[in-house]
Amino acid sequence: MFSLHVDTARTWRGGQGQVRLTVQGLHAIGQQAALVAHPSGELGRRVDSTIEFIPLAPRSELDLPAAWRFSRVVDRLRPDVVHAHDPHAVAMAALALRLRRQNGHDPSGSSRPALVASRRVDFHLKRNPLSRWKYRQVDCFITASEAIRQMLVADGIPEGETITVHEGTDVDRILREPAVDLREVFGLPRESLIVGNVAALVSHKGQRYLIDAAELVIREVPDARFVILGEGELRSELEARVRERRLEKHVLLPGFRTDVLGCIKGFDLFVMSSVTEGLGTSLLDAMACSRAIVGTRTGGIPEVVQDKVNGLLVPPQDHEALAHAIIRILRDAGLRQRMGETGFASVRERFGVERMVAETAAVYARVTHKA
Repeated sequence: MFSLHVDTARTWRGGQGQVRLTVQGLHAIGQQAALVAHPSGELGRRVDSTIEFIPLAPRSELDLPAAWRFSRVVDRLRPDVVHAHDPHAVAMAALALRLRRQNGHDPSGSSRPALVASRRVDFHLKRNPLSRWKYRQVDCFITASEAIRQMLVADGIPEGETITVHEGTDVDRILREPAVDLREVFGLPRESLIVGNVAALVSHKGQRYLIDAAELVIREVPDARFVILGEGELRSELEARVRERRLEKHVLLPGFRTDVLGCIKGFDLFVMSSVTEGLGTSLLDAMACSRAIVGTRTGGIPEVVQDKVNGLLVPPQDHEALAHAIIRILRDAGLRQRMGETGFASVRERFGVERMVAETAAVYARVTHKA
C-alpha cells in the first residue's frame, strides 16, 4: 500500500503532529508513504528524513496551478491512496484528480487513487459550491472523534463514508522527554502549583475563560500559577485581559516552545478550556505525562477524559465551574496523582500511536479493496 499525504499548513499544531505520526508510523510497519506539505512549513522540517517530502502548498482553496503540479506528483508516484489532512488539501487533491482525468492521464478512472480526508475539527462543513463539490469527491472521511463523525453525518455525508480513528500519541517517546523545571525557567516560587494549558491562542480554545477562572482560583489557592503555552491571533487581547485583572504575577503567556512535552511534565494540572474541540492531542500528551486533567464537556473531549476518573469535566464557557474544578484538584495531591496514573493507563491502552496507524491502514485497505 502506498499513501500520499497532503497537509497545507505552515505552522505547527496538533494536526501536523498527527500527520507526522501517521506517515512515520506507516513507514515503520512497512507501508510506503510520501508527504506533500508547505515548502517552508514546520511539518516538512520535522518529518523524518526517511519519508519522501514534496514541497508544495496552494495559495488559496482554488489554486489551479498548484492542483496541476500536484496532479503531476500523483502521475509520478502512482499512490493507492491520497490522504488529505486539511480542507485546502482536500480541494487541491480533488482538483488534481479531476485534472488528471480531463488531461487523459486517467481516462477510465481505473487508476484513480482513493481520496481519504481527515477531519479533526468539530466545525460544520461549509455549504458553498466549492466545498460541496470537493467533499463529494472524498471516498472516506477519517474523523478524530465520534463527535466529529456525527457532525459530518448531520451535514449530509453518508454514514458509510465516515469512520472514527481516534488520534494517537507516542507514549514511549514522551516518557523519554526530560521534564522542564518551570519554576526555575519562569522564576516562579518553589511552592507554587502550576496549572498549564497548551493550545493556539484562538477564540475556540477558550483561554479567556481560563484567565477569568484564574482570578477566582488565586483567591482560594494563592500559590497557583497559570502557564498558557502557544501563539495565535488573540495574544494581545489575552495579555490585556491579564493586565486588566492584575494577574501578571499569576498568569504567564510565554508563547510557543519546542520543549512543550517537557513543559507539560512541569505542570501540576493540565487544563483544556476549549469552547469547541475535535479531540485535543495535547490532552493525550498530558495524559501520557501522567497529569490530571480539567476539560470542557465539548466535542471529542469526553471521549478522552472520563469525568471523576482521570479528570474533571465542566461546561464550556463557564469560568466559575472551571475555577471550582481547578481548585478541587489543586487542593488534593492524592487526587491529582490518582487521576494522573489513571490517565496514563488509559492513553497507553486506548490512544497509542500504533493503534492509530493500524486503524488508518485498515481504512486504506477498505477503500482500495486491498484487504
